[in-house]
Amino acid sequence: MSAQYPVIPVAGGTLLRAFVWGLSTMTSGAKRFARARRHRRDAAALARLDRRMLADIGISRSDLRDAFSEPFWEDPTALLRERAIERRWNSALMRDEVGQSFQRPRTDRSARHSI
Repeated sequence: MSAQYPVIPVAGGTLLRAFVWGLSTMTSGAKRFARARRHRRDAAALARLDRRMLADIGISRSDLRDAFSEPFWEDPTALLRERAIERRWNSALMRDEVGQSFQRPRTDRSARHSI
């Protein structure tokens, strides 16, 4: 007595798994490409703004150049976001340092002590 093993269902299952794996790989690649393209389009919209508007956001033209020099699959808006946060943080630190060195005169004094 010899055992008969079904070969076709096993091979069919393997082929189906390989097909699903290939399809999911292509789908995730297409999603990454679409996301990278969307991020580039958002950064291009920022590049159309003038210098004053960019300064209000907290970025500069050189930041945009740096962001667009990244590879295509990297998100340029992430770099712009980091730079804007860094500038806000440094600005807040500078305000704190200036605030500690300069003491405003008290305003609760009586009128005879006014300067």
